[in-house]
Order: sequence, then C-alpha cells, then structure tokens
Amino acid sequence: MSPPSNMGPVETLDMFDNKGPFDAQLQTDLAFNEKIAAGIVAPQTEEIALDLKSAPTDDAPPRTICVFCGASSGNSPVFMEAARDLAREFHKQNIKLVYGGGTVGLMGEIARTLVSLSGPNSVHGIIPEPLVVFEQGPDSKAPSKNGGKHGVPDEATYGTTTIVEDMHTRKQMMAQAVMKGGPGSGFIALPGGYGTLEELMEVVTWNQLGIHGRGTIVLNIEGYWDGLLSWVDNSIGAGFVRESNRSIIVPAKTAQEAVEFLSDYKPADGRFKLAWKTL
Repeated sequence: MSPPSNMGPVETLDMFDNKGPFDAQLQTDLAFNEKIAAGIVAPQTEEIALDLKSAPTDDAPPRTICVFCGASSGNSPVFMEAARDLAREFHKQNIKLVYGGGTVGLMGEIARTLVSLSGPNSVHGIIPEPLVVFEQGPDSKAPSKNGGKHGVPDEATYGTTTIVEDMHTRKQMMAQAVMKGGPGSGFIALPGGYGTLEELMEVVTWNQLGIHGRGTIVLNIEGYWDGLLSWVDNSIGAGFVRESNRSIIVPAKTAQEAVEFLSDYKPADGRFKLAWKTL
C-alpha cells in the first residue's frame, strides 16, 4: 500500500549556530540563492531526498527512524500496545530507533521492547539533562560511567543513551541520525503531549522549507491525530498551507503501514526550493 549504535560527539548544525547578526546571514543566503538562479552554483535542496529513491545495498547505512512519543502511557492500553507493535515492526525490518531517551511512558515501552528483540545497538536515546528526573524512572539508572552528574539507563534494557545540555541539541542529534540513515529513514509520531507535537511540527516545517526530504508519519491510534489532520484541512482551506504540501504529514493506522509509508515516501511537490548549507 502506498501513502496519499552509538553516535559520535554532538555535531553542530550550521543553520542553528549564532555566528553573526541575522541580517548578515540573511544577505549571505540571498546571495547564495541569486547564484543558484544565475546557474553559478547548483541547488542542494534535493540531495537528501534523492537517496529515498535508491534501493538498499549491502554497504548502505542502517535504516533509522526517529519516533516522537509521550513520556506518559496515556489512559488507554492501546497506546502502549502501539509502541510495542512499532518496536516489533522495527525488529522485523532491522530498523534502528532514535528517540527522546525516556524510560517511562510510550518512550520507555518502545525502547525496552526493541532492545529485548534486536539488542542494545538497535536503540539510541537522547535526553536533555534537566529532563532526566522527569523522563527516566528511578529504577532505570545505572551508575554513571563517565563520572557525570547523572547515571544513564541500563544499556542492556534501553540501549545507548546520550545526555545533552538542552532541547535544541536533542532534536538536532535525532534529526542528524535520521539524515545519516539509509533509504526509508524518517520520522514517526505516536501519541504524546505538547513536546511530541512540537517535535513533530518542527520536522514538518523543515520538510516544507526543503531542509530535508524525509517522510513524517503520524500513527493515528484510535483517531488520536484526527484533530491535527483536521487542522491541516482547515489551513489548506483558509489559504495558509498549500494543497501540494498536504502530503508532508502522512497518516497511518498501523505500525506496518507507518514503516511501509516511509519506504514509499515521495517529497511533496509544494516544498520550498531553498538552499540550506546543512541537513
């Protein structure tokens, strides 16, 4: 059906760096775009999307999917079961998980389940230090191996965990992991709260701006994302989102559909053709 490991040191995305006044950077970007229009340099916006059309090879990087989801389990058992279903689908297709590093709620459930099936190298959690006390249960920490303030969750249960300084670095590293992944890598949103919605909409916006060409799937368990999908309809009707960008967000009903839709994903026709120096 088609839709309508350990990581190294934290890398810095140039587009988030504060290297100078905004106006100066804007002038640089405008000049770069003018060169593209004049044919002096080639646009870079489609490079990432191109690998989505390539068939996997033996030496291709592993397929990596970032999952956004809640640190709560929700009021219905179907949400936790959906997290387990997604982990089982990842295991079947040898997919690596990168996620927000929590050990409670849906985050903990998908990580534990996938590690139990595929081993610790299949999961990489990335969590800001201030959130450790909220998104990690008291029984999940092992003694710190590097003498840091916080211990990290048991690797045999939750896979690799990286503790970072802030939310921006967390999201940056998760996105980088997806962009370095093989064909069919992308983003899936399970149910969650404000944080899940914010993470989801940021990668949706990046897609619209041409920063990346990876697919974004909402796993619509019991209609959880119906409100968001209705908002997209309303925004298109009101003239704030292009009809040709509707398919940036792809709804799926099952874990199998979500993974399959990422494999088949084609970037939307209405995306901006902007030149970004990174991602």
